[in-house]
Amino acid sequence: MSASEQQTSSNSETITLEDIRNAAEKISGTVLRTPIIEAPKLSSLTGAEVYVKCENLQVTNSFKDRGSLVKLLSLTQEECKRGVVAMSAGNHAQAVAYHSSRLGIPATIVMPVGTPYVKIGNTEAWGAKVILSGQTIYDSQSEAEALVKSEGLTLVHPYDDPLVIAGQGTIGLEILEDCPGLDTIVVPIGGGGLIAGISVAVKSQKKDIEIVGVQSELFPSMQSAVQGKTAKCGGQTLAEGIAVKSVGRHTLEIVKTHVQDIFSVDENSIECAICTFLSEQKTMVEGAGAASLAALLSYPERFKGRKVVLVLTGGNIDPRILASIMVRGLERQHKIISLRIIIDDQPGTLGRIATVLGEGGANILEVFHRRTLLDVPAKGASIDIMIELKDAEHADIVKNSLRREGFSVSETAKTGNVEGSAH
Repeated sequence: MSASEQQTSSNSETITLEDIRNAAEKISGTVLRTPIIEAPKLSSLTGAEVYVKCENLQVTNSFKDRGSLVKLLSLTQEECKRGVVAMSAGNHAQAVAYHSSRLGIPATIVMPVGTPYVKIGNTEAWGAKVILSGQTIYDSQSEAEALVKSEGLTLVHPYDDPLVIAGQGTIGLEILEDCPGLDTIVVPIGGGGLIAGISVAVKSQKKDIEIVGVQSELFPSMQSAVQGKTAKCGGQTLAEGIAVKSVGRHTLEIVKTHVQDIFSVDENSIECAICTFLSEQKTMVEGAGAASLAALLSYPERFKGRKVVLVLTGGNIDPRILASIMVRGLERQHKIISLRIIIDDQPGTLGRIATVLGEGGANILEVFHRRTLLDVPAKGASIDIMIELKDAEHADIVKNSLRREGFSVSETAKTGNVEGSAH
């Protein structure tokens, strides 16, 4: 049995505070000790006293740097020579690839077939070999386990490994040291490695601090497992980092013991939390990382008046998706609206509309002038125009000004407000 296997075997049923402290010593000076920042704007929005643990500042922009490095440092020389394999659709893949490259360990990453090209490219950029296999992480795991058997690679599991859990638990140590007097820590949950590690680190020292988990409503795997139910998982989620269909054996038992509550948040709440982090906190966050804030926005009474640390797990979000989310957020606030105006096709009409908008303080972003739509009179035209405004009240003023000039105006492409969110 190898040294890493012996260590895993000895810790197979329990992860202790000593394990986590040992992990912290191993990664000290290599993995960033991320700051906890006070977030007064988020406090104002939620009614809680909010602090943010910024794991998005790691080299690979997620907390996965911690656990993956602890696991890699446990390998024997022979295991390092043979190499490692991991299955991941993003953050774990990049962390394993990065630290394997630093340590001179060959790394193979099995990723689902539909993984975005940007994540594949980032993983390959760290020198890892990428294999696309299966439609889900569960499918990819089968391929990874086959490589363990056929090539003698060591599996670096994304969450169900005591060494990985201990590495993630170092976040809990830092939170206790840097944020005294807190009441609650809110942690996104996928397979459970992060919340398991944090809860052991915290509960071993401060039993009165609440550990609260948050899952995507589409992937309630941990919540269902705790209740002894079969989870119904599936669907497109912004929080793909926690879109896990099955939780870990080690993590489940720790969560049952130490975690007080697990909340589910819907896609609209996650979307608004991403937008709020960027617009109010000036912090880039991915969907999984935003889940902690989504819980506070969705269940404000549960956290009102409490000193709360949100674990911002990562910032690896597709720029195209982020751009769409920000525009949709502005639409929800009526800072951007799209209008359809039916006009007589006469010279100067478009100029009149532009004058009304300009006098009303609206900024024109886009204009589409169409004459061939069948729902428009043959001697008429339709103008679709996107404008920038201050807020909903300003939008109403501008629309009424157009109507007073005799124009038929309707608002299009409204996304609507999200109940329980800041927007």
